[in-house]
Amino acid sequence: MGADNAAPAAAKVSDVISTYRPTRLFKSPGVQCTSLDFDTSGELMLLARTDDTLQIYNTKAGAHAKELKSQKYGCALARFTHHANSIIYASTKVDDGIRYLSTHDNSYIRYFKGHTKRVTALTMCPSNDTFLSASLDDTVKLWDLRSASPQGSLNLYGAYLTAYDPSASVIAIASPPTQSILLYDLRNFDKPPFATFDLQEIERRFSHYAQKQGEGWTSLEFSNNGKYILLGTNGPGHFVLDAFEGKLEAYLYRAHGPTPFPSILQSNGAPASHHTSSLQGDACFTSDGRYVVSGSAQPGLLVWDVDQGQKNREGRMDPITDLPAPKISTIVGVNPRYNLLATAGTEVVLWLPDPDLA
Repeated sequence: MGADNAAPAAAKVSDVISTYRPTRLFKSPGVQCTSLDFDTSGELMLLARTDDTLQIYNTKAGAHAKELKSQKYGCALARFTHHANSIIYASTKVDDGIRYLSTHDNSYIRYFKGHTKRVTALTMCPSNDTFLSASLDDTVKLWDLRSASPQGSLNLYGAYLTAYDPSASVIAIASPPTQSILLYDLRNFDKPPFATFDLQEIERRFSHYAQKQGEGWTSLEFSNNGKYILLGTNGPGHFVLDAFEGKLEAYLYRAHGPTPFPSILQSNGAPASHHTSSLQGDACFTSDGRYVVSGSAQPGLLVWDVDQGQKNREGRMDPITDLPAPKISTIVGVNPRYNLLATAGTEVVLWLPDPDLA
């Protein structure tokens, strides 16, 4: 596959969303990618893999840039800090610590220890050097990159997913076992949540699509415009909620049925093990907050128009387009600066708009 540089960031997402096509393919036979992240500039992409390596790609050049090994401790949920030459990631072996690594010389800057079970979410603050972690030990911790000790800690049953809102003033914490999303004022992290969204009735409404309640939650994200919260699942649909009231905006239905991807919880409700409890989800917002892009049980990507898509009476919304690809994608990411998508599974694929389809 051939590719030029990423499309200009100035191009409106709505003008190109249906024209994305695979343009670069990187094979990793027998190895599964478990997380995907872009740096602030959008030029670098970071992946964690089940072979205990971290892979960095240059998205503008469409080329692999660096491999970093974490053989002793494993790696998952790798995230860029606000400095492109440093990252954080969760251990999957030996301990349940979080490691802060300089990619320039492959040396550790700091270790963040405190979790006693597998870390299930790592989320960098959009405005400063703090970050959130959630774990199977039923705690959510707030950290600062400059200190090895947590700045705060919450004890919450089943609190496995975290997200910052775009203003970095609100955090959302999702608990699949209790089917709830809690909103906290970050300035009062130790105070009770100011809002609780109960999804039990919402999920029950779509159970006839084989949407299993609570157990399939895989990702949590605010849209960049602050209007929506996306709750990604490994089932036949994702949930888009009003970020202020928690009411359902749309159930993003993928007609091919449940995807074959693991989630934090197994079907019996018990925590998944090793990499599967730290696997990033396969749905995310585009940079304008209007669209959601997701994988499917079929090769390719699905796209929903959250703002203007048609919904039926119960709130189900079908995709507006199906972007063709040769492989199933288990992880999906949107570049923050350029009109570029990335997907990963056993292969890493970069997607750009095709000018001939515009």
